[in-house]
Amino acid sequence: MDSLAAAPGTGPATSPLPILRKPRPAAKFADLPADRTLVMGILNVTPDSFSDGGKHPTPDTAIAAGLRMFYAGADIIDVGGESTRPGAEDVNPDEEQRRVIPVIEALVKAGALVSIDTTHASTAAAAVEAGAAIINDISGLTMEPEMAELVAASKVPYILTHRRGDARTMNSLAEYKDVAGEVVAELAGVRDKLYAAGVSQDQIIVDPGLGFAKNDAQNWELLQHLDQLESLGHKVLVGASRKRFLGTLLTVAGKSAAPEERDAATAAITAISAFRGAWAVRVHDVGPSLDAVKVASRLAAARTAH
Repeated sequence: MDSLAAAPGTGPATSPLPILRKPRPAAKFADLPADRTLVMGILNVTPDSFSDGGKHPTPDTAIAAGLRMFYAGADIIDVGGESTRPGAEDVNPDEEQRRVIPVIEALVKAGALVSIDTTHASTAAAAVEAGAAIINDISGLTMEPEMAELVAASKVPYILTHRRGDARTMNSLAEYKDVAGEVVAELAGVRDKLYAAGVSQDQIIVDPGLGFAKNDAQNWELLQHLDQLESLGHKVLVGASRKRFLGTLLTVAGKSAAPEERDAATAAITAISAFRGAWAVRVHDVGPSLDAVKVASRLAAARTAH
């Protein structure tokens, strides 16, 4: 293993990065597996994310966590420095970059393909400069419209997520007559702004934004109609991992399941999404979802052969 660091838990030293090793060539988006749904690992370098906030308080601990995901088989590591949970406070881009840039640089040197989870154009630009290969903007251009110009200029893939409002207002905006139809129409409207800025069709990946301005029933409805998102003509990313609607589903004795108790349900959604052709799933626990996509891929192959 010739990555940036020894595998976590090995070697005599106690530092998360005990042994520096020769950097691997930078991973390329074009080299990602094309025969199955991809698994994107979530790496939050934040104190307040809903599931893992505060677990990676320093660059070294975040890098070690990212390397564990990489060694576990994650196709992409999605690094974020600002919580997107409902009610979260905004983070200054300078602070956001202080959190994420060292982590991105280290993971890229280790050979991981990294995406930057941000709503700020300046952070996205700094991340791409540091080696990030994908921009994951959960704001859907509602925060900083200049993001479109950056995506066009950088030519990197861009994940366009559906969301209404911001972290403080989105829960009040979850009103739809036809949630799947309206999400598709609103994504198409933002997609047209990207086209107008010079972004190409093959750069765009769409995400229905589960939990962003959607209630539990609306999340399930969107999962039932992933085919409508595919009608936009772009790759589809599904991010259901540990979200509140899964906790509600798994309620026992009136108590919603805690985030870390939702991984089995997350893997079930991974399997279903993969079987239905999702390009990627975004998850906290990489191993079970990687197994799930392999099962779904094998079952889909058997169906095609039959």
